[in-house]
Formats: sequence, C-alpha cells, structure tokens
Amino acid sequence: MGQSGVAGMTAESHPGAESYRMRPSPVRALRAASDAIPPPGLVLLAILSVQVGAGLAKNLFAQLPPTAVVFLRIATGAVMLLAVVRPRVRGLSRRDLGVGVAFGLSLGLMNLSFYEALARLPIGIAVSIEFIGPLTLAVVSSRRRIDLLWVALAAVGVVLLAPWGDAASTSWAGIGFAAMAGAFWAAYIVFSQATGARFPGASGLSFAMIVSTIVIAPVGVASGGIDLLRPEILLIGAGVGLLSSVIPYSLELEALRRMPKRVFGILMSLEPAVAALVGLFVLGEVLKAREWAAIGCVVAASVGATRAGDG
Repeated sequence: MGQSGVAGMTAESHPGAESYRMRPSPVRALRAASDAIPPPGLVLLAILSVQVGAGLAKNLFAQLPPTAVVFLRIATGAVMLLAVVRPRVRGLSRRDLGVGVAFGLSLGLMNLSFYEALARLPIGIAVSIEFIGPLTLAVVSSRRRIDLLWVALAAVGVVLLAPWGDAASTSWAGIGFAAMAGAFWAAYIVFSQATGARFPGASGLSFAMIVSTIVIAPVGVASGGIDLLRPEILLIGAGVGLLSSVIPYSLELEALRRMPKRVFGILMSLEPAVAALVGLFVLGEVLKAREWAAIGCVVAASVGATRAGDG
C-alpha cells in the first residue's frame, strides 16, 4: 500500500524529502540508477511496487494470519530502513517525540487495518475504499465548494462496492477494516508532515518504524508463533518489506525531486486501478463491472480533488 497520495499532500507525507541528498550510499545508488527513468515512470513503478508487495503479503495469508504478516512486513522494513537511516532523537523535546510516536502508531495501525481488509476483500476494492481517507483529508484541507463533487463521486464508488443483496460477495467487515485503514492513512499524512518538521532528515520515518514494530509485535508474534522464524517466511517477509516500503519510498522521493507535486498527486491517484490490475494478474481476483466502475469513481474523484487543490 502507498503511504502518500492525493491533493498536493504527497511531498509532505515523506519526512526528510528536502534532505534526500544526504542519504547514505545505498539510497544514493538507487537514485543514480533511477536518473534514466522519467519521473512519471518512477511514480508508476512505486505504485506497482507497493501493490505487488501487498499481493505477495496476501499470498502469505495461507500460512500466517494477517496480524503476523503485517508484523513481518513492518519489522523487515524497519531493519532495512535502519541500515541506511538512523533515528536522531538528541535535542528533541517530549512533544517532538510524542509526534513521532503518533506517526508510528498511525503507520502501524494503518497497515494492520489494511491487511485485515486485504484478508477479506480483493486488493483493488480494499485500496479503493482505503483511498477515501486521504481524499477526504485533501477535500477538508482545500475547502473549495467543487470538492463536494469529488466527495459525492467517491461516495458513489463506495456505494457501488457495498455488498447489497443476498448474493453479495463483498465483506462488510472487510469494508470496515479498509475504511479504518483510510482513516489511519489520513492520520499518517498529518503526523508525517509534523514529524518531518521536527526530526532531522528521514530519521523521523525510521523512528516511526521502530514504534510501529514495537506496537504490532505483541499481536504479531502471538499470532505467528514459531512460523515467523521459518527461513522461507522470513525471505518472503523481506521481499514484502522491500517492495512495500524501501523501494517505493525511494522512488517517490526521487520523482518528487523532478516533477511538480500536482502531477505527482494525479499519478498517485491511479493506485486503486493499479491495485485492481495486480489483483487480476497476480492474485487471480476477477472483479465485476460494477466494481470496476466503483474503482473508476474513486480514481476520478482523487484526480479531481488533486487538480482542484492545485488550482
């Protein structure tokens, strides 16, 4: 899942974006390799990486419960991030640390809710409902009347996705978890901006990842048990952490360095559609025409809110 996305808030949702050039050599090497790729290509690769990572995580649900998989994802992502970015807390006030803790809590709960939704819904539907969170935050932040249109369009999408009737196959519980993930995603964006203003460089994100790991560890370890130590599980978990966190975060930062935030936000609005395509080709999740129409409504609402927020 992406952790940035709509209506001009994407850059601020990456703490440390301005100090990207100070990153250690592994990330600078990735940036050097990405110089040959046009910025839109970087954004699309980041989206694809997040969704393939989610698809890989979903395949693990046959062996581990979602709570264990999300712990594995966050823990491996934290280890990889700490290898290149160490949290710097010296000189920070208690309030600064509190903001960092809130950032970590929102990050952990966002992923936990999303993975619970992913266990009950096709990935395209889960991401579309989750996207309502940052979209709503964007609309509230802009305070333009036309944004009510985008809210209504997104609401139409949610109504189309709801499991009406006896033959409905969509899970209400899954919708609830996806909506919770969207709310925590909105909180993630708010606390990400605040953390980026208080922590030097990208150390705020590494601090938040540590907090998330500590918060999710009890339920993740209890549900996963000894299976978490199986080599093949650890290897897949490392792949999920790499695809879901390290690679897309680096690609998005590089894209933001080379393109306007408005264009970045519009491209990120394609995430629900990409998620549905990953679900189709990677997981074999075939959606109905009504569900594709709902995803189209959410994408159109996100694009509209992004363009209106920029204007």
